[in-house]
Amino acid sequence: MPDTPAALPDPREVDPVTLTRAICDIPSVSGDEAMLANAVEDLLLTADHLDVHRDGDTIVARTHLGRDRRVVIAGHLDTVPIQDNLPTQLLHREGAEILWGRGSVDMKGGVGVALHLALTLTDPVVDVTWVFYDNEEVEATKNGLGRVVRTHPDWLAGDFAVLGEPTAGGIEGGCNGTLRVEVRTRGTTAHSARAWKGHNAIHDAHEILARLAAYPPAEVEVDGLVYREGMNAVGIRGGIATNMIPDECVVTVNYRFAPSATVDEAYQHVRELFDGFEIELTDSAAGARPGLDAPAAQDFLNAVTAVTGGEAGPKYGWTDVARFTELGIPAVNFGPGDPSLAHADDEHVPTDQIRTCAAALAAWLTTPAGEPSGETKERS
Repeated sequence: MPDTPAALPDPREVDPVTLTRAICDIPSVSGDEAMLANAVEDLLLTADHLDVHRDGDTIVARTHLGRDRRVVIAGHLDTVPIQDNLPTQLLHREGAEILWGRGSVDMKGGVGVALHLALTLTDPVVDVTWVFYDNEEVEATKNGLGRVVRTHPDWLAGDFAVLGEPTAGGIEGGCNGTLRVEVRTRGTTAHSARAWKGHNAIHDAHEILARLAAYPPAEVEVDGLVYREGMNAVGIRGGIATNMIPDECVVTVNYRFAPSATVDEAYQHVRELFDGFEIELTDSAAGARPGLDAPAAQDFLNAVTAVTGGEAGPKYGWTDVARFTELGIPAVNFGPGDPSLAHADDEHVPTDQIRTCAAALAAWLTTPAGEPSGETKERS
């Protein structure tokens, strides 16, 4: 890989695609975001209209224009590990230009759009809080946005929030909840040459897998959007040595549940499914209802879809919109990139989608509520 750039280009001198590519080319795998956070902070500090704060590798920049509403626009700086997919490349596929490389979808396309607008929109019709945070791709206890919620909740105050997660340029409301459990079987060790002297815990796990294979995932309508659930084994471990009968087997199960259910309700459902087995809850996060009926959300939908076309859909994965919901702030997901390409080795985003998302957000931030922002067109 060539030398990593030490600084980002000035958004006032380059377009959002060029900025996004430069952001991607600064490696920032979770836990190693400092170089990118420094570059983002350096840019934001050049803007007279922004008040900049930092907590660890999370950067928050706020306008103070005296508007009657404040919105929060957030995106995470980190990526999953690099798999020979940096530096980025501009390629052409099926007649379209794409930006290829780690982070282009999840979610430096959204970060590039936000950082570009933070520097170039000096007089929005609302006050804006721009949030660029660390450690989203790892366990929730390390999440930079969650840390700011705990340490500086006043930095995140607002009437509406937009998370720049990839939505292919559409709007995705709310998010599914998620939990992980370990379902455990117990046995008795013995020499594998005398297996009848023991009891094989791995063999007993067949019933856990059979229940999962037969499980019908639900589709649940919540406030007009249909969320697809999922119950899946995502890991299995057991065995002590290759000449011993295992005395324990653990199947890790991930349940993605509709935002109409609480974590407690979802966990009870899992307990019922695996009745008779030993179960331990290891991780959980509540989902978020769509919240699209809120006036601020309606203003956002009207302004953005006037530029992009399309209509709102559900977010099947978990995102940090749930954190904003817990704070009482309506929030949606909106950003460039196909969510199905997130974390893929072939991660790439159409460059027109980056430009369209930037134009749509700019239209929303510069058009008074209730006024038309542009002509409707098909989504990129």
